[in-house]
Amino acid sequence: GWNHCLLLSLCRVCCDITDGNAEHLKREHSLMKPYQGVGSQWDFSGSTLVTSSYVRLTPDERSKQGSIWNTVPCYLKDWEMHVQFKVHGTGKKNLHGDGIAIWYTKDRLHPGPVFGNQDQFLGLAIFLDTFRNDLHGMDRSFPYISAMVNNGSLSYDHGKDGRSSELGGCSAEIRNRDHDTYVAIRYSKGRLTVMVDVDDKNEWKECIDIGGVRLPTGYFFGASAATGDLSDNHDIISMKLYQLMVEHTPEEENLDWTKIEPSVSLLKSPKDNIDDPTGNFRGTPLTGWKVFLLLLCALLGIVVCAVVGAVVFQKRQERNKRFY
Repeated sequence: GWNHCLLLSLCRVCCDITDGNAEHLKREHSLMKPYQGVGSQWDFSGSTLVTSSYVRLTPDERSKQGSIWNTVPCYLKDWEMHVQFKVHGTGKKNLHGDGIAIWYTKDRLHPGPVFGNQDQFLGLAIFLDTFRNDLHGMDRSFPYISAMVNNGSLSYDHGKDGRSSELGGCSAEIRNRDHDTYVAIRYSKGRLTVMVDVDDKNEWKECIDIGGVRLPTGYFFGASAATGDLSDNHDIISMKLYQLMVEHTPEEENLDWTKIEPSVSLLKSPKDNIDDPTGNFRGTPLTGWKVFLLLLCALLGIVVCAVVGAVVFQKRQERNKRFY
């Protein structure tokens, strides 16, 4: 509706993705060609292969898992990570997998079932999922990019392509492209925004934008990928972390940000994604615009009643006049 447009236009004004200001680039959290001397800041594990032009997390072979992890914990409160990646292989459409995950988590180097990393993690994951497991979920096309925040208690449900814990997402043609493909992940003032640049237009397209996200400082950035019965080359070309210059209130500054538990205060719980595709209106807290809509409806109702009442009253008066 119009309020959505308003929100989007406001967002366009407030959150222009950083143009890659070099002075805000944090080299200790970044990975760039030709990857010389990065051994002290990045760990490589599993099937990961480092060349001079890309870091290959998995080759186009079955049952591979690979990851890269920054060794330096990130203490920035507001940041933006730009990842240039390449997913390519010989598999025909729908016969390739599984995809890449970008992580900001408490633990690192724990191989597991979630795109090559552990399940029930603490922190944030952005999934670039290239293979559809849930044949009932035909309302979205793959590849599909989604976000998940976990406090260690949630499991990623592969069978449903992570729908039960997904915060938002979008479809994006990221595989076998002849040009560079990028994803940008921004976390600032409790807002998580994910943008993609995959159409060779050199412009960011919004994929996810969600408020009420709480993430601590002191976690690690990483990327992982996995193949199963189907495979692809999953390459990371670069990971560039930028510090965002944002003012915080004195209360926010005095918080111990390392003690924050990863959480999201959602309008609807991710579970609604399965049970009720429209999102459950009644079961959600009344946010500003919902209250406004309700008041607007109530006001319209009153106006309609008043008009109808006036018309009926007038008709009655006329009828009464005729009787005299």
